[in-house]
Amino acid sequence: MFRPSHFSVVAIACIALNVQAQDLDALKLDTRKQALPVLPKVVAMMKETVVAKGAVDAIPVCKDKAPQLIKEQSDKTGWQMHRVSLKTRNPERGAPDVWEARQLAEFNIRAANGEKPDTLEAGEIVSENGKQVYRYIKAIPVGDVCLACHGAREGLDAALKDQLARSYPHDRAVDYQLGQIRGALSVRRPL
Repeated sequence: MFRPSHFSVVAIACIALNVQAQDLDALKLDTRKQALPVLPKVVAMMKETVVAKGAVDAIPVCKDKAPQLIKEQSDKTGWQMHRVSLKTRNPERGAPDVWEARQLAEFNIRAANGEKPDTLEAGEIVSENGKQVYRYIKAIPVGDVCLACHGAREGLDAALKDQLARSYPHDRAVDYQLGQIRGALSVRRPL
């Protein structure tokens, strides 16, 4: 009768973990490749509008057009994609679930410890309703264009404050500084 040694059991477990790590790396790379190209499009659209029309006219871009771009990418991939934040501007669209909130909190800790916010991402396979899904999240740092509407509340123009209050009655997404984590792009990919 064959009895596996402790060494062979450990070796098999290590091989299984290595295969799983390679699978996770492949999922992360593929998700990054297919999901992240939408972010520069959103930023470019915001910059163009702020420069051409001003921050007040950029509100509908962030509120309506950016989610539409993300939805188009989501439809193309078949994955759920959306922006989330711990300080939401639009709670109906941007409130994180428990997994996303945990990742965003971890991003803040990692950034406070010196990691560059634009490099922060996480991905893992989780079970949801008995099905395996790949969850991926990529930090979105505050850029120059973001400060026009998300910067120090007292520094915002009166007309902009008024329009933000009308467009986002529950807005908490202000008082950011350049480079802080504004939120993240979150992806839920069925396996």
